[in-house]
Amino acid sequence: METKNVKSMFSIFLTGMTRTGGFGKASAIGFKIKILDALSVVNVRRVRLPSSSLPKIFILKPILKGFDVHYTRHHAVFLTLVLLLVSCVPKIKPPVTAPEALVKLRPNQIPDFSDDMSYDSLETAISQSISYLERLDASTLFQVGPDTFTASQLAKSLKVFDELIKQSPSADEFRNAVETSFWVYRSVGSDGRGKMLFTGYYEPTLRGSMQPSPDYPYPVYRRPDDWVSINLGLFDPKYEGKRIIGRYVNQTVIPHFSREDIDAKGCLRQKGHELLWVSDPIDLFFLHIQGSGRVLLEDGTVLHVNYDCSNGRPYRSIGKLLIDEGSISREEMSMQRLRSSLRHCPEEMQRVFNHNESYVFFRLVDHGPIGALEVPLTTGRSVATDLRLFPKAALAFIQTQKPFVGEDGVIEYWEPFGRFVLNQDTGGAIRGPDRVDLFWGNGPYAETSAGHMMHEGRLYFFVLKDVEE
Repeated sequence: METKNVKSMFSIFLTGMTRTGGFGKASAIGFKIKILDALSVVNVRRVRLPSSSLPKIFILKPILKGFDVHYTRHHAVFLTLVLLLVSCVPKIKPPVTAPEALVKLRPNQIPDFSDDMSYDSLETAISQSISYLERLDASTLFQVGPDTFTASQLAKSLKVFDELIKQSPSADEFRNAVETSFWVYRSVGSDGRGKMLFTGYYEPTLRGSMQPSPDYPYPVYRRPDDWVSINLGLFDPKYEGKRIIGRYVNQTVIPHFSREDIDAKGCLRQKGHELLWVSDPIDLFFLHIQGSGRVLLEDGTVLHVNYDCSNGRPYRSIGKLLIDEGSISREEMSMQRLRSSLRHCPEEMQRVFNHNESYVFFRLVDHGPIGALEVPLTTGRSVATDLRLFPKAALAFIQTQKPFVGEDGVIEYWEPFGRFVLNQDTGGAIRGPDRVDLFWGNGPYAETSAGHMMHEGRLYFFVLKDVEE
């Protein structure tokens, strides 16, 4: 119940009690009730109630500081209503912190770790995480739930696990080795018990050109020259981990252009920030969502474009917008359904795109896609999470569902699976302890799987117990 509704109910109740004599014939009735939104507290300073005309039931000793009340049965009703209404005021739940995001499991809580893919791809992904960790200072700290480990300790964990899977142990041997040698942590999820929402992303392919033309009118922009990112923690420790992104103009920093500013108003047009041009505005928008892609030129050359930075504006889902507006039902929502809706209503397309103010600036890379750790992503083995909460490069295990796609490209059913993955990426929409984005690779199956994936699951992390440096 909103605070304004609580105040309204108080007003109606008190007016009625006064007019009907419910408070008795008091010479004066004074009260002060203040509902504090942030604290959900009722602060009752003092109430002067009737004395001799009505019998007193009992005297309530102070419960709150300065609370001194003599009251009758009418006042008991009043105070009961006060407490009832206060209990309806929503309390603000503080965000989960990194030490709270993972809980360490006991051996009897550890699930089955059956993996549905070849270990060859897992070894590739592990090697990429090791390369990232070994670029860091060995003493760099990583928070893993309630525990803290160094970069060298996480690297050793990955190397020991890599050696384990190369021995091709039986299922029982593997489980025993994991229980004996590794700490296992589970994400608290959205409910405190591990409930996660899994989505997917992939590497799309677009048609493009190095020069603008009527066939290729939509620019893919590089990082603007006036783009700046400011680490606020350098100015005050209370802002540790906080950044603002903007434009440096006339010796000051101002917010960067929004999507509407850039695409609809042309604020970056013809300023030399274009990397290349593509043929389709919908494909371009979803390139921003995926964060990387392939651009096929007319001569057959394939270029890899990858996320470089963003405009710092908030990410807002256009899917949620169309659901809220009644254009698409929640049950049928998918990337494919979104594309279809946009193509059928081209006059609405730019308005819908503008809803998401976030804008991505790209760079060309030799091989892609590259994740947030600046290492290549591995199909089916790399995941994106909230890297503020979960340890970068760490070994993880997921349990969720994958689609079975028929020859006609239509999903026939979803089936549960488990898989070891590496935490190597993040995303603007991947926030909180209950979100995982699985990288599906490229091609038709990847596009179908990533576009439709929105399933519950579980997320676990592993660190070697004996990690003496």
